[in-house]
Amino acid sequence: MKKVLIVVFCVALTIALICGLQKSDPDNGLQEKNIKKSQPEKSKMEKVIKTEEEWKILLTDTEYKVTREKATERPFTGELYYNDETGVYSCKCCGAELFRSENKFDAGCGWPSFWDAIDKYKIIEKKDYSYGMIRTEVLCAKCDAHLGHVFDDGPNPTGIRYCINSVSLSFKKDSTK
Repeated sequence: MKKVLIVVFCVALTIALICGLQKSDPDNGLQEKNIKKSQPEKSKMEKVIKTEEEWKILLTDTEYKVTREKATERPFTGELYYNDETGVYSCKCCGAELFRSENKFDAGCGWPSFWDAIDKYKIIEKKDYSYGMIRTEVLCAKCDAHLGHVFDDGPNPTGIRYCINSVSLSFKKDSTK
């Protein structure tokens, strides 16, 4: 009986700690890393604001579920995972240019992976407590689309791995190469 009570107590304590972390974060987990509010690049980006109905008209069901409801596409199923052409990866929802092909690498995880973003002002990193884990979500700064997550197990020079849902991106091939 004591063992059962100890297990129940530990589970309750873990849940309380996770909920407490979420509530104690004054900006609800929003961390705009490497972004200084006084820098002009931030102010140049106009927010794209649409109703859920407008997003549903513009996006496929899968695109909507991933970008607006924070779902995840199945690994190794996205067409951009296998893309090795030179060009720019943009947000599927608003067209903001986010990643360059030169920074893409095969992490073997099943989603397009990048070791750097085009511009730190174009993405937002936010704490994500879903599924009993603590991760860092990546959002488009222009339209708040869920893109994926960022991890600190990437290659040099940054050591970062932006693990991005293929369906949240569009690709424009570089016409000069």
